[in-house]
Amino acid sequence: MAELAKESADAASSSLSRLRVGRGSVILPGLMRLPAALALSVLLAACGSKRVSFSGQLKYGATAEANYEAGVDELKHDNYAEAVKFFEYVKTKYPFSKYAPLSELRLADLKFDQERYVEAAEAYQQFVTMHPTHEDVEYAELRVGLSYLRDAPGDFVLFPPAHEKDQRQVEKAARALRDFVQAKPDSKHAPQARKLLAEAEGRLASHEWYVGEYYFKRKRWAGAAGRYEALVEKYPGSRHEAEALMKLARSYLEIDEKHRARTALQKLIVKHPQDPRRPEAEKLLASLR
Repeated sequence: MAELAKESADAASSSLSRLRVGRGSVILPGLMRLPAALALSVLLAACGSKRVSFSGQLKYGATAEANYEAGVDELKHDNYAEAVKFFEYVKTKYPFSKYAPLSELRLADLKFDQERYVEAAEAYQQFVTMHPTHEDVEYAELRVGLSYLRDAPGDFVLFPPAHEKDQRQVEKAARALRDFVQAKPDSKHAPQARKLLAEAEGRLASHEWYVGEYYFKRKRWAGAAGRYEALVEKYPGSRHEAEALMKLARSYLEIDEKHRARTALQKLIVKHPQDPRRPEAEKLLASLR
């Protein structure tokens, strides 16, 4: 029985693989005849896009808008190859229509959706450069920063945490997002940009903390002081700030920089009055007077 079932399955598979279109019907040898309409729907489903002909050719529309909307629809359904063709067609065939720059922007979105983040960032930046007065330029500016942030190393099981890795992409993201927030604080995209900027700066602060701790534990006081100083100056209000100020003061004391140590302790006391390290900071500060 098992062998018979296997033979039947193999036969069915072989028959389906020999699907061929006849005049008005589809012939499935040894099985059945299907109406042409049903056969057509099967073939279209196999193509993935309703705008692809039997010969594999894309069916372009008659206007820039029609082709742009077709590209948007293909992008929505993750038919990336077809979407690219529609958008490129609009750029080439209708370069002076309003849909040409929109097609450029959607091509950048497509790269982002495919997780080609560096290419996406470059495409968004090119849009900003080429179309500085376009109504969607602020969206593109935001996406430059977001693309760099998403390209940065993340936290994965069995790998070192993100703050221990190269932060160059995070720095690019923070720079782009900071410039956007400062230049366009009232943009409708500003709230999201501030949120992303906080994420980027939090990651950079954690990296400074990580390196500062590396030096501090090895009693390399100047290196530790430099990292803690950078953390509190560049990323004020981070979750590491209070402890960084305390360790900054201790690092400066180790290299006989008492004035700088006092400054760090005073900042800790003033900025973090409820921090549990405050009593220790006040005692240490009193000993330096």
